[in-house]
Amino acid sequence: MPDTPDTTALEERLAHLIRAVDDLSDTVARQDSEIARLTRQVAMLMQREAGREAEMTGGIILGDEKPPHY
Repeated sequence: MPDTPDTTALEERLAHLIRAVDDLSDTVARQDSEIARLTRQVAMLMQREAGREAEMTGGIILGDEKPPHY
């Protein structure tokens, strides 16, 4: 039985949707890797800055510590 125009149109739409989902999945995977890398870099920079602050003040600075004027 040959494909009807409705079936062909549905198959085309399904193929486009599958491609779109695959593309979005790839994008999300890349973004997840990038976010993980940036999170590691921010943590490293925060540790580095805390070390510099500790050297200057002689104390230990925690990332969530409020400044003295609060």
